[in-house]
Amino acid sequence: MPHALALPGVFVFDDYSLLAKPPQWADLWRLEQTRPLTYLSFLLNQYAGGWHLLNLAAHLTCVWLLDRIARRVLPANIAWVAPFLFAVHPLLSEPIQYVFARSSLLATLFCLAALYAWTRDRPWQAVAWFLPALLAKEECVAFPLALVLFRPAFRPVWGPIGAMLALSLAAGLRVLYATKVVAGAGSGFDAGVSPGNYFLAQGTVIWSYLLRCVFPFGLTLDPAAPALGFEAGVLGWVLLAVCAALALWLGHPAGRWFVFGLILLLPSSSILPAADLIAWRRMYLPMAAFSLAAAYLLPPRAVPAVVLLLALLSGARAPVWRSELGLWQEAAAAAPEKLRPRLQLARLASPADALAILAAAEQIAPDDPAIASAKGRAFLQQSDPARALAEFGKALAQRPNDPKAILNRGVALEALGQSEAARADFLRALQRDPCQPQARENLLRLGGTPPPCVPTN
Repeated sequence: MPHALALPGVFVFDDYSLLAKPPQWADLWRLEQTRPLTYLSFLLNQYAGGWHLLNLAAHLTCVWLLDRIARRVLPANIAWVAPFLFAVHPLLSEPIQYVFARSSLLATLFCLAALYAWTRDRPWQAVAWFLPALLAKEECVAFPLALVLFRPAFRPVWGPIGAMLALSLAAGLRVLYATKVVAGAGSGFDAGVSPGNYFLAQGTVIWSYLLRCVFPFGLTLDPAAPALGFEAGVLGWVLLAVCAALALWLGHPAGRWFVFGLILLLPSSSILPAADLIAWRRMYLPMAAFSLAAAYLLPPRAVPAVVLLLALLSGARAPVWRSELGLWQEAAAAAPEKLRPRLQLARLASPADALAILAAAEQIAPDDPAIASAKGRAFLQQSDPARALAEFGKALAQRPNDPKAILNRGVALEALGQSEAARADFLRALQRDPCQPQARENLLRLGGTPPPCVPTN
């Protein structure tokens, strides 16, 4: 298993939030807490460890389930192809190595369990498996629509399909509610991109996904966003519709599995916007269907060579996932116009190097408050709280109610000896985020009384 070469793995990007604000049992059941099953697994990791190992175990379970499915739906001589392709494909390295992407693994695991039950003519058992899939990640809401392509001809299944669609609707509404009330959700109402522009972009993004299925190159953690072109987006969607219609019209099983995969992509790649226009981890569930399609299309004599090549490419990527610095250097080189890789590189660099990186980042986004905050932290590390205060003030002027920006200014004020002003900022930060651990610790140290840690919207 080439993906195991990256163990023990490193934390990267959103993974750190699991350490800064560990999941709490009571929070799992709040209405605005999406993906409770995934966060339950994170909570278990807090006590038992094995963050990356659990991701790998989930992937291996998905491979096993896909093997069970392939043996039921594919001819015997090619049934082994799909699980091998799925097991070693480099496109799937991100959700396996990126702890925070575990939701994709768990949702796929339970969807495959549901599909296996479906192929065994146990539709209500499939409904039962689909529920935990939604609790792991709501992006699988289109799964029941895809199942219609493979409904048994000898018995009605609209009851189970209807039940799954009702569950999907409930999960979708919950996500919309959460993105409405939770600041910084990064999707839906808080995505920063309109549904129309997001939809147009996906007309080219989906072709990027399909291209990487065949030629897995450029698989960085933070890929370059596509240009939001109207003509290219419309043309991309038209071609996808034509290909899907042609695949169904020809009636070949490979075509139906191809359309199955496209349907699974729709929730994350249609009208519900996300802050990231493109993310390779979104291909994890659809790749299971595309692997079944590929089993029909690959010449039998070429399969061992293809599997070996994909395994070698995955093995070559594994060392990159053992270094957070290497991941962000790769991302910055692949997407020189993106800000996020540079912010992450600055976080990992020495203060002097960080300031040089951030000066270059200002050429990309001169008014972004994240750059000012990062410069402020670098100045604090250089024992220059006056210049840090100026940068934190700039960030706060751009985001007046951001609790992190308020906290940062309080830290600079305390370093300057202005304890009363610092205490006021820590208290103000806690009024917006009552459970912020650093603000609570700082306020207590200065003799203040933090408010009760009650999560707010």
